[in-house]
Amino acid sequence: QVRLVESGGDLVQTGGSLRLSCAVSGRPIGRSDTGWYRQVPGKQREMVAIISSGGTTDYADSVRGRFNISRDNAKNTVYLQMNSLNPEDTAVYYCNSRRPLNPTYWGQGTQVTVSS
Repeated sequence: QVRLVESGGDLVQTGGSLRLSCAVSGRPIGRSDTGWYRQVPGKQREMVAIISSGGTTDYADSVRGRFNISRDNAKNTVYLQMNSLNPEDTAVYYCNSRRPLNPTYWGQGTQVTVSS
């Protein structure tokens, strides 16, 4: 069974930093695409950053240059380093695992709140 557990969300001031973690069990992150998404009430969930099975990364324009996605294959954990946070980054952040011809899995989410 595949399980994703996010952690690291917190309340932070504008300009601050946070690092989110997504611990994956049941599926090697080196053989799947893992992404971070975020959602605010009343809006669609949006992609923030993705790291492919091959290590290629992609970012939403709104976070490029401020956020960095990385992974530790030995710990089977994907990270999202978030710098220069602003109130528009406030959301619930979700981790997602995709693998061709296999089900997609989501974590339960972690709340990030950036105060002005």
